[in-house]
Amino acid sequence: MAVSLQVLYPTDNGTTFDHDYYTSKHAAIVGQHMGPHFDTVSISKGLAGGPDIPAGYHVITTLTFADQAALDAALAAAGPVMEDVPNFYSGQPQVLIGEVVG
Repeated sequence: MAVSLQVLYPTDNGTTFDHDYYTSKHAAIVGQHMGPHFDTVSISKGLAGGPDIPAGYHVITTLTFADQAALDAALAAAGPVMEDVPNFYSGQPQVLIGEVVG
């Protein structure tokens, strides 16, 4: 069963997010350490939460894995990825692990 890992970076409490650093440096760190274990990655930059509503998230990143074992291996290798977060985001990311159903 395929599983996903979503990392959400909320815009609440005046958080800041360095999009240039995220795309030019952090994404490479993710690829280096977790890349051997995931199948796909998608990065969505928040633009809006609806008509005339600001985005609730700076970015939502979704990684998909073939199965729980692949996700577990990626998480075991994610130390440098997590250590890098303060270099581009001033808040606490949210995480959602889920079963891919569609």
